[in-house]
Amino acid sequence: MNSPRLRLGRSSIVGQSYTLTMVCLHRRPWFADPHNAAIMMELFPQLDEQGLCCSQAWVVMPDHIHWLVELRAHTLAYIAQRLKSRSALLLNRLHGRTGPMWQSGYHDHAVRSDESLHRHAMYILGNPVRAGLAEQIGQYPYAGCRWPITDG
Repeated sequence: MNSPRLRLGRSSIVGQSYTLTMVCLHRRPWFADPHNAAIMMELFPQLDEQGLCCSQAWVVMPDHIHWLVELRAHTLAYIAQRLKSRSALLLNRLHGRTGPMWQSGYHDHAVRSDESLHRHAMYILGNPVRAGLAEQIGQYPYAGCRWPITDG
């Protein structure tokens, strides 16, 4: 459910980095299918190429995504909507279905420092390890980062 209270205090500042979490409707594991996950992975650089954002770290989990992104144009709501609508269109077309594939809304957090940026990137990249999908960061095929990640 997309509560109006989630939008209270939400701001979209060009040049600011944010973490976004988007969850599949009913937690359906759309991205447990490698082909579906690969389609989702292709969308992050497409939004970057369109000048909307600069993807910094991302992971496509079986039933949700985490995305660390620097806003370059428009609003968070706009880029979240673009990612969700494009992925739903492609996956619905592929599977011969219609209807929503995402829960409404998304969770966001403004990243306020370089230290916090690194911490959030490590959290995103470590998500498959915590979920038991990989033994260490870098093994999970549906995660990526704009720069080399170190623990320091």
